[in-house]
Amino acid sequence: MDLIENIFKNNEQWVINKLSLDASYFTKLAKGQSPEILYIGCSDSRVAAEELMGVGPGEIFVHRNIANMVISIDLNAMSVINYAVQQLKVQHVILCGHYGCGGVKAAMQPVDLGILNPWLRNIRDVYRMHRDELDAFTDEEQRYKRLVELNVLEQCTNLIKTAAIQKAYKERNLKVHGWVFDVQTGKIIDLKIDFVSILNNIMEIYKII
Repeated sequence: MDLIENIFKNNEQWVINKLSLDASYFTKLAKGQSPEILYIGCSDSRVAAEELMGVGPGEIFVHRNIANMVISIDLNAMSVINYAVQQLKVQHVILCGHYGCGGVKAAMQPVDLGILNPWLRNIRDVYRMHRDELDAFTDEEQRYKRLVELNVLEQCTNLIKTAAIQKAYKERNLKVHGWVFDVQTGKIIDLKIDFVSILNNIMEIYKII
């Protein structure tokens, strides 16, 4: 049995398992979605949002890209954020990076990566802003781990700069969270970002609402 054929077999078994627990499972699922969480994470195949969070279909709205970036001119990400926040009315936005991120490591390599260059330049900008702290690490692996964390913090800040997030915070106290998934342990680490402090610090320049 080849890989694709096996996927369809797995799907058939998944349907059987769901219906055995709840005969109306798919009828309920088809009625619509009302997730409370927007999850923005990395496209890495090892970091499956629903799996690591222990949630099922319909519980979180998911957007993934290389290195979990939030870039203001990325219409894909901005469309997801606006739809989730303004239409679905999510109450929490989670920005989740992960240790061992290939995108973060690639950004620090002095090589031409073609179309990836402008995307990864955003991570290099994070390094530039925090260069003194990062260059103080003598262990390269620890430096990369810290860059993963700093990238999460910067992308959370980019989220908070958006009109959708500012408006939702003002109207219903929406929260932004910064997490890192440790692939080696399977654990989620909460970076405990100070959402209100970040918002207050950037409002003089980035206030939209």
